[in-house]
Amino acid sequence: MSGIPARTPVVNDLVVKFANVNGTGSASANNLFAKALFRMGLSVSPKNIFPSNIQGLPTWYEVRVNDQGYLARREGVDIMVSVNPQSMAKDVREVKPGGYFIYDNSKPLDLRLMRDDIDFIGLPLTRICLEEYKDARQRQLFKNVIYVGAMAALINMDFSVLTDLIADQFKGKEKLIAPNVHALELGFQYAKRNFTCPLHVTVESRPMGDYILVEGNDACGLGAVYGGATMAGWYPITPSTSVVEAFEKYCKRMRIDPGTGKKNFAIVQAEDELAAMGMVIGANWNGARAFTATSGPGISLMSEFLGLAYFAEIPAVLIDVQRAGPSTGMPTRTQQSDVLACAYASHGDTKHVLVFPSTPKECFDMTAQSFDLAEQLQTPIIMLTDLDLGMNDNMSEPFEWDENRTYQRGKVFNAEQLESMSERFGRYLDVDGDGIPYRTYPGTHPTKGAFFTRGTSRDEYAVYTEDGEEYVANMERLLKKFETAKSYVPAPVITRANAKANAPVGILHFGTSMHATLEAVDLLAGEGIAADTCRIRAFPFADEIVDFINSHEQVFVVEQNRDAQMRTLLVNECDLDPRRLNKVLNYNGMPITARFVADAVSAVVNKSSGSQRKKAAAAKA
Repeated sequence: MSGIPARTPVVNDLVVKFANVNGTGSASANNLFAKALFRMGLSVSPKNIFPSNIQGLPTWYEVRVNDQGYLARREGVDIMVSVNPQSMAKDVREVKPGGYFIYDNSKPLDLRLMRDDIDFIGLPLTRICLEEYKDARQRQLFKNVIYVGAMAALINMDFSVLTDLIADQFKGKEKLIAPNVHALELGFQYAKRNFTCPLHVTVESRPMGDYILVEGNDACGLGAVYGGATMAGWYPITPSTSVVEAFEKYCKRMRIDPGTGKKNFAIVQAEDELAAMGMVIGANWNGARAFTATSGPGISLMSEFLGLAYFAEIPAVLIDVQRAGPSTGMPTRTQQSDVLACAYASHGDTKHVLVFPSTPKECFDMTAQSFDLAEQLQTPIIMLTDLDLGMNDNMSEPFEWDENRTYQRGKVFNAEQLESMSERFGRYLDVDGDGIPYRTYPGTHPTKGAFFTRGTSRDEYAVYTEDGEEYVANMERLLKKFETAKSYVPAPVITRANAKANAPVGILHFGTSMHATLEAVDLLAGEGIAADTCRIRAFPFADEIVDFINSHEQVFVVEQNRDAQMRTLLVNECDLDPRRLNKVLNYNGMPITARFVADAVSAVVNKSSGSQRKKAAAAKA
């Protein structure tokens, strides 16, 4: 007897997951599927879940579609397309009751995998490819395109969108268009002939909004170009490598002199991450705008030079695309676990300015802004993204750039200003009372404005000293500068359930936890729990963040690491009672979901409400 629950038609609310073997060309076909849905005007959230080897291990590609605009990952799979025998047992367990498991039935399915609460749909992918193609590589590649064609029939996709995308993809290679369209048609027609199409879960076109689909790393690379970067020193590491690759791609379009063909940029692959950071510091010290990109292990190696740049007050920009640590950890899984390592990178008393983008548009904007911040504050700026944002296509508002915008170079004396000075130039003098001194570029003036850049203690005139009072004065000035940074960095974003009053619950979040948190607020509202949110976008923390915490009865901090690093930073820097901040922690390497956040919050709220009811009952008795 079938255990499949009663089904009602569902439109534009589903999760499709593809289970493949890494290195088989499936990524192109799966991207085609996601981009077609996007072109149909739908909110899509693709997640590429891939192993750290080059070829052979299981890989998955998950696409969520919904009409509410939610972009967080969602638990439960409505349709699993499993063409990898290695992972089938795991794949079949993920399908929701009433869902569908699509597999290659060229060989019989292992009966031990059968479930009576889902439908099994067999596509003879291998047999079709053997009949259609003689070349082994073509058989492997077109198998992926065939199942996309079948999916188009099964969920009622606009087939013309797929063919248009193929035409766009192979523009300039027209001979590849017809074979790919033919493969789509093979899958589409087979599904139409053999199954009831569409299924109960379908998609339907919507008016196209003003959005783009782009990887965060690509946005960072473009932001660096617009932010004025002319040099990148780097060492390749997953998941940050494509940041510098994107920077190079855009530099080749926009940083080559059209008259001479001269490259107005430099990209240097160093021998390791420490050397890369050293190159960046040297270039910035010399007046260029330079940056590097890395991930957690690179942060560990760069820490020594980050301390030098902090203490010597040299601008630098570092983009940290976080992954699951410690050590090598899970290089192709996402986390937010470098917060403390970045905030206090290096030995001794250091505090680094951090920014936390949540979308590709913020990756673009904050990367460009980071170069201004680095020079205005004369310190390293570390932007923390993660693998989920960096290496997945994300829906985003289009990027914008004000052509009248000028770069903010900060406090820099030019030759004329130095010439007119009668007093002695002090590289580390706090002239304006904001902790930020004036600097000069090398060679600005033949006799004035020179100073010795050192990582050792010095006085206000950059003269070496081991005098304790001079050292303390310098360290206190650095703290004052850090306090000044509050007025420069991106402000927090606060959303309220009720514009007229604070909700009982306040939820703090940052980075890629944003989408899950905002959706969780809607889920909680359905349970009768009103919640406000505060998205942290920078460290040092704005005063509004402390006000937000103090104005809510129950406060939660959502983050994707084991040790509640953002919560720890808030407690340490804002002198908060840790008991006021409830932890919501996801650190399994998969992007956090709204259901996870909502369940964690409601469990605490309901437990607290139950305790209060018991106390009230006891008081009455």
